[in-house]
Amino acid sequence: MATVAARRLLRPTSFTALSSHNRIFSSTASPPPNRSSNTNSPVSFDWSDDDDENPSARPSTSPSERPTLPPPCDPFSKKPVVTDPADPTNLQEIFHRMRTEGLTDYAIKMFDGLSKEGLTHEALALFSVIKDKGAMPDVVAHTAVLEAYANAGPGHWRDAVRTYNRMLSTGIAPNAYTLAVLVKGLGASDRWAEAGKYLLDMLDRGMRPNVATCLAAFEAHVRMEKVEEGKELLEKMKKKAFTLDEDAVRSSTVKRGHVFRGVINLLFGK
Repeated sequence: MATVAARRLLRPTSFTALSSHNRIFSSTASPPPNRSSNTNSPVSFDWSDDDDENPSARPSTSPSERPTLPPPCDPFSKKPVVTDPADPTNLQEIFHRMRTEGLTDYAIKMFDGLSKEGLTHEALALFSVIKDKGAMPDVVAHTAVLEAYANAGPGHWRDAVRTYNRMLSTGIAPNAYTLAVLVKGLGASDRWAEAGKYLLDMLDRGMRPNVATCLAAFEAHVRMEKVEEGKELLEKMKKKAFTLDEDAVRSSTVKRGHVFRGVINLLFGK
């Protein structure tokens, strides 16, 4: 059921403008437009063919019932910008909420993630589409589904990769947040080879993965006793002019246990 819901979620349809206070998605299907590498192309969604028979399942378009945007985030607050689902394994509920509540929270998470990495220009370009054109960028929708699968546990890593590949096949370019979510999810699922593959993909795309993203991949190598493969990955990263700072690594990981010692030894020979 969750996979079907995800496919419906990512089905492109005709564009419907969104006001600065509301999220209204079109239910009239049209052929997908030609995509470019622009991560901020507009898209809306045909959530379900069954919605015609169940009007209550669709987002309300009544002025008095339309959902309002969340309040602006406080840059000085240490609280998460958006609260994660109570049960990340309940994909059916997560996709239902995406359909009925919209994707604004996911856009905020992406904006915040890009901003924290110093990618201010890309973050502002993302939100300018929403603010000025009244459209939800394609990259937000695909990343939201990818992130749901990545957080749902090891049993859904293939779904996360399929979502990413589908994203590429439709001409939607991922951003640094998208790939960081994918690498972290694969690492948490101990898919060391796939995590390393997409870590290199980030570098090939001119992105600089942060320490947390790199650690997710290398910790998976250590947990699965693939240290030699981890060293090979590290050498490939160095050939692409990327190195990790030891102090940053030590401050970003739990300083105990065999995984910590294994990662430090793998990365720095200590």
